[in-house]
Amino acid sequence: MSFMDEAKEFADKHDEQVDKGLDKAGDQVDQRTGNKYSDQVDRGVDEAQKRTGAGDTQQ
Repeated sequence: MSFMDEAKEFADKHDEQVDKGLDKAGDQVDQRTGNKYSDQVDRGVDEAQKRTGAGDTQQ
């Protein structure tokens, strides 16, 4: 099994944790940039959450 296959399997099994991690990462970027790119960061986080895991917990 390749690394990418393992990563996809992990994301499918742990979708809620992955989504929370993406939220936290987005918050850190906002904090470090003084919310200068908040709209772009939020869109990026939303798109990433849509593409991770089989049972998406975020809309």
